[in-house]
Amino acid sequence: MKLKKNIATSESGFIFNPATGDSFSGNAIASYILLAMKNGDTEAAIKQNILQKYEVSPEQLDRDWDDWTVQLKEANLLESGTYDSI
Repeated sequence: MKLKKNIATSESGFIFNPATGDSFSGNAIASYILLAMKNGDTEAAIKQNILQKYEVSPEQLDRDWDDWTVQLKEANLLESGTYDSI
């Protein structure tokens, strides 16, 4: 899964899609994930870092990740054709 290249993000979790004018806000973990995605980190690497930094079970992280992916798709923030491969 790749974030569209034109998506602007900030360290505070602000997300802006200049193509649509839509903006979103997220928390610190969302900000970390977006930056990692922009850097080309894999899903496995991102999840491993989250598991090391935060008190969350792998099962809960998987559920939250699935919800996050749906939100990114619905917000049209992902590159076409990258929904199934991370």
